[in-house]
Amino acid sequence: MVMKVYGSLVSSNVVRVLVCLEEAGAEYELVPIDFAAGEHKSPAHLARNPFGQVPVLQDGDLILFESRAISRYILRKHKSTCVDLLKVVNLQESALVDQWLEVEAQKYDPAVSPIVFQLLVLPMLGGVCDQAVVDAALPKLEKVLDVYEARLSKSKYLAGDSVTLADLSHVPLTYYFMGTPYASIMESYPNVKKWWEALMARPAMKKVAATLSTSA
Repeated sequence: MVMKVYGSLVSSNVVRVLVCLEEAGAEYELVPIDFAAGEHKSPAHLARNPFGQVPVLQDGDLILFESRAISRYILRKHKSTCVDLLKVVNLQESALVDQWLEVEAQKYDPAVSPIVFQLLVLPMLGGVCDQAVVDAALPKLEKVLDVYEARLSKSKYLAGDSVTLADLSHVPLTYYFMGTPYASIMESYPNVKKWWEALMARPAMKKVAATLSTSA
């Protein structure tokens, strides 16, 4: 049975799930949710996710929300091709994946998401960018990137020398950030830039990026 993903490509959380589906080589259908029409707050969608958010994954009788939980589920389900993305065989390596996933969720996401929202998402919704919010977020992002630069000077990827979910989870917001006027910040972080280029060279990333470009 083909898995269904309810959401919109405007959402970085939806894109996170699509990246994992592409890495797994899984069959899926993206079911659009119209935010402008308030479809995410409709009874039908609230039955899937009581918080009225996206994405939601439907796999047979299983309904899952929260993108990072969905991502883990996808990779576990397709463990024959994705075992290295979670490092489940080695306890220490698996712990590093979990650690950097937490860093992404607790440090990186809060630093970069206000920039992406103000510069890209808000204008799409008919709003006006608050430059003060962007200006306040940029130093926070640079502070986080200082840590990433140091880490990536020691290993090719965040949890070691092979790509894992910890890296993939950074793709959506970073992809959108690189479409803002502040993408040049990455030039000050050569190891981070090299890491990002390696991620974007992956076939799954190219396919997702092509989808995003087509929908833009």
